[in-house]
Amino acid sequence: MDATDFPDDLVQTQAAWNATYNALAAPRPRDTTALRRRLLRLSVRLWWHPYWESAHSVPAARSALRQQTRAGGAARAA
Repeated sequence: MDATDFPDDLVQTQAAWNATYNALAAPRPRDTTALRRRLLRLSVRLWWHPYWESAHSVPAARSALRQQTRAGGAARAA
């Protein structure tokens, strides 16, 4: 299994995590409690996703997922 061949639901969860984190990091965010709760739920989904059981190097794969998702978000924003 290639490190960049992530399941769609995992990529979508990471993208949602990034969006939630950015919303929480923005100046004067609204409804911080809901954002923090969402971030925690997404973090749990990311951490315990079944994909990690088949990954050869979990830390490297997690890093690759974050980088791929950031790059995809930057490409969509451009």
